[in-house]
Amino acid sequence: MDRVRSAFNSMVKSERYSRFTLQPAEDGERHAEVKLSDDAVEDSVGGSPSFRPAPRRDRRSVVCYLALGTLLIFVTGYLLGYLSHRESRVEPLACGTEPETDAHPEATPAPAVVEPQPGTQMDWGDVTQLLSEKLTTQALSKTLSEYDFPRRSAGSVEDKRLANRIFEEFKKVEMDPWTDIHYVQLQTPDSQRPNRVRFGADVFEPKGYLAYSATGQVQGKLVYGNYGRPQDLDVLQNENVALRDSVLLLRAGQISFAEQVNNAAAKGAAAVLIYPDAQDYKYLPDTALYGHVHLGSGDPYTPGFPSFNHTQFPPTKSSGLPKIPAQTITAKMASALLQSIGGLESNASSGFKGGLPVTYRLGAGHNISVEVNNVLVNKEINNVFGVIKGFVDPDQYVVLGAQRDAWGGGYAKATVGTSVLMELAKAVSEMVEKDGFRPRRSLVFASWSAGEYGSVGATEWLEAYMSSVDKRVVTYISLDGVVMGRGSFVASASPLLYSLLEKTIKGVKSSAGSGSVFDMIGTNNWEAKIMRPMSIDDPAYPFLAFSGIPSVSFHFISPNTEAYMYYGTDLDHMDHLGYQTNHRTSEMAALAAQFAGHMALRLVHDRLLRLDVSGYNGVLTKAVVLVYKRINQLLQSGHLKGVNPTWLNRARGSFQRAASSINNDIINSNLDDKEACRILNGRIMNVEHGLLSPYVSPVETPFRHLLLGRGPHTLASIAETTDMEQLHTQLALATWNLQGCANGMVGNIWDLDEEI
Repeated sequence: MDRVRSAFNSMVKSERYSRFTLQPAEDGERHAEVKLSDDAVEDSVGGSPSFRPAPRRDRRSVVCYLALGTLLIFVTGYLLGYLSHRESRVEPLACGTEPETDAHPEATPAPAVVEPQPGTQMDWGDVTQLLSEKLTTQALSKTLSEYDFPRRSAGSVEDKRLANRIFEEFKKVEMDPWTDIHYVQLQTPDSQRPNRVRFGADVFEPKGYLAYSATGQVQGKLVYGNYGRPQDLDVLQNENVALRDSVLLLRAGQISFAEQVNNAAAKGAAAVLIYPDAQDYKYLPDTALYGHVHLGSGDPYTPGFPSFNHTQFPPTKSSGLPKIPAQTITAKMASALLQSIGGLESNASSGFKGGLPVTYRLGAGHNISVEVNNVLVNKEINNVFGVIKGFVDPDQYVVLGAQRDAWGGGYAKATVGTSVLMELAKAVSEMVEKDGFRPRRSLVFASWSAGEYGSVGATEWLEAYMSSVDKRVVTYISLDGVVMGRGSFVASASPLLYSLLEKTIKGVKSSAGSGSVFDMIGTNNWEAKIMRPMSIDDPAYPFLAFSGIPSVSFHFISPNTEAYMYYGTDLDHMDHLGYQTNHRTSEMAALAAQFAGHMALRLVHDRLLRLDVSGYNGVLTKAVVLVYKRINQLLQSGHLKGVNPTWLNRARGSFQRAASSINNDIINSNLDDKEACRILNGRIMNVEHGLLSPYVSPVETPFRHLLLGRGPHTLASIAETTDMEQLHTQLALATWNLQGCANGMVGNIWDLDEEI
């Protein structure tokens, strides 16, 4: 190198050069000194000990050395560039899959293979085609057999074994699985002191039970109350049948067990007995019935906060826990009670007559004793998760979930949903790893425990991560009970998802024929045919009404039915579901997986979220009209003064204008602009969350949704309340709740609607 430098100096005949001298310092370090010097001066002082000008040499050798130096520099630069280029190609992908390799390694070297960019989107038709190829009847049949356990009660050995299996399956497909552990209070029968019902000389010890019932022994007049709905209890009162301190005998169905017990308690009943009537449940009369009566979700002994083992909270109870005992009995036991109940015969027009071979009388003439000895047990439960991370907006995600526990075998309740969950996870993972699918947003697959006790596992997760989950989850899709039969279809959802549901119904082919699911149900007025209000015992309900996440549950079901009769019994097994599906359970499970997959992938594929912000306009208008009419009636009667419903109507107008502004901005925006899309999607995601009331406690009133929740804050409750002071306060709070939601939809504070 010294020769190269000398040659270079000779060529350019420079009069000055740089001198680098390492000077020792006091601290022992050596420092570089840089000087520009003349050759003459350098020669006079003897030059630098580390660098001296070389004597002049022959010009030919100089050129040779210069050429060698140039070549050396070129080769070094080439090698460095080549190595850095190779390193950049092996960066791990965001989804955790290996980069694709060339199928012909022996081929002539070509330009570097460029991995698909995050923004590169596969055509939607190709996405659905890939999904349908992977979700086959054969695959579902195999998975259904693998996850069919005879017992799977929450927190049991079988439940944990299933959780471990799901974890390992997620791990195999590189979905970075994790678990969420909670320690919850579950109620079970006391093995030493069975629950009892005494009526005259008859003593019954039913096998089934209702979790979270109040315990103790009570006595009262036996009264038959049909389904225990408000209108049923009104019939009894119109017949002058005393309900206070009575024991109500009710048949299961129409509403949840928790609502039946709550309605009875509101009328002053002392206890409730619930049985499956032969008109609604066509199975053996000695079949035991199981369920829960918590008018809420999650662990009722940690309301509003998670049941972590290390959490230190004072003892508290959910406001939804019943204060009266409740117990299920068999149809055979109920038949014995109805034969001796006495009292007036029920009117034929009242709808009280069921399918048992007895005369349905209203009772209130004979005493009955009910003893409930259930005990609380602390159980560890595990939720299991896997994720396929998005390539553009990984912090936004769609969650698909299914419970894996059940009272008995739970084939329709848990096995099918879990199998659909696992096959969807495998299919989408393979689409990402092998087929080049690049979801914009993340997909989270969740297996919940303790679902039979009121979505305990799912609700505890929502409570644990309330501050982040509700702002990042785009949609929750429940896979519980997706197959109950064959030939019909029903669904419950946030109005924001109605448009997506319609497109999915039209886009997924039905197994019943050559047409789509839309053709199967009929093309006239599809909403009225398939949409149902989301009930409190729907597994998707806490996501919607507690956390403000757009949610949906759907069910393929037999024609002219509304529920699956074997839920909550030991008869929920493969053979009975096979009878309901004409022995095509695997085929229907594959169809359900296709349906859920279409919705989920549409939400993670498109630049703009498929949530229709105008979906709430009709629901909101109907609710406001009911409040308007109620207040005007009270004002005219003189029962209410100083209240004006106009402000609520103006807030409704603000909401609808905000929805219109989002739709207009979508039309006028460049959707290829990532930042513009992200801002629009943020405004869209504000809608559902903005409808949660900020003025109620999640402990006392967990279902905070203004339109779809439960409690005095809802518009439905305001339209019915008889407490004028409460009406006045709740109306003001509801108005600002709605206006605040509208403001959140607008986005910029300088664009807020100043109507109020």
